[in-house]
Amino acid sequence: MADSTLTWLLEGDPAVRWQVEHDLVRSATEQWESTRSLIGSEGWGSRLLAEQDEYGTWGGGLYGPKWISTTYTLLLLRRFGLDAGNPGALVGSHILLNDADWVEGGVSYWGKRLLAERCVNGIVLSIVSWFDTDDDRIDDIAELLIGARLADGAWNCEDHHGATHSSMHTTLSVCEGLLEWKRRRGSTAADEAIASAHEFLLANRMYRSHTTGDVISDAWTRFSFPPRWFYDILKGLDHMRDAGATPDPRAEEAIEIVRSRGKNGRWPVGPGHSNKVFFKMEGGRSGGRWNTLRARRVLDWWEAG
Repeated sequence: MADSTLTWLLEGDPAVRWQVEHDLVRSATEQWESTRSLIGSEGWGSRLLAEQDEYGTWGGGLYGPKWISTTYTLLLLRRFGLDAGNPGALVGSHILLNDADWVEGGVSYWGKRLLAERCVNGIVLSIVSWFDTDDDRIDDIAELLIGARLADGAWNCEDHHGATHSSMHTTLSVCEGLLEWKRRRGSTAADEAIASAHEFLLANRMYRSHTTGDVISDAWTRFSFPPRWFYDILKGLDHMRDAGATPDPRAEEAIEIVRSRGKNGRWPVGPGHSNKVFFKMEGGRSGGRWNTLRARRVLDWWEAG
């Protein structure tokens, strides 16, 4: 990586900067931990925490309105790397559990439509696990998800309506949740479930139909941050890197797409997912720090083999 790009990344918000220090620079632990500690008091993290209401929620709702609800704000703060013991985040995490309807051992936020949707439960599991929420019901969510895999080894939110083929969107949300949960609980069952889901992603070469070979969605070749609940190639590869997966030749084409999106060492901000936000983090056409960070660490992981 060019020194100018690295300098530019290190000039970013603490939420980006600590991950650059940790994943790209390999700084001493004291350095990146010091930077990460700033997320709750400076920059984007501080701005999101300031939007929390007196009850402890964001946006006046648990799952909606998108993207300012409690779920999506905490999901973003998790991606920032906010301290696991942050008081505001812990309050919000408990509310996600306490104010939910519970069905099948999972959370539901749809009123009379009681459904433990797999993608939503994966997202919530990632949040409450990251923020070290002390509640035994977290294990119930994980066990529900581990037992809800379809025959192809992964998940689909539409399984309640008869879906038999897994969804890339749902699968990645569940994988992220199980990964955070098993890091705190330790679980060979979670390891096996994540591995079977990775096999599903790789069977589809991260973005192609495993039966026809056709590209499933062109949108998956363009990357945005925050990704919200949506799947794309970069999000999928970054998860596999985070999970410590061994690079697999079936992902080579996807890696080349990631590589091709970079120009002069920087990756564009991306198209985003329209809906209400508290504030916009990045703009312009000169490159986005989030996508540059994520693309560069994925390529480093791949090249290290």
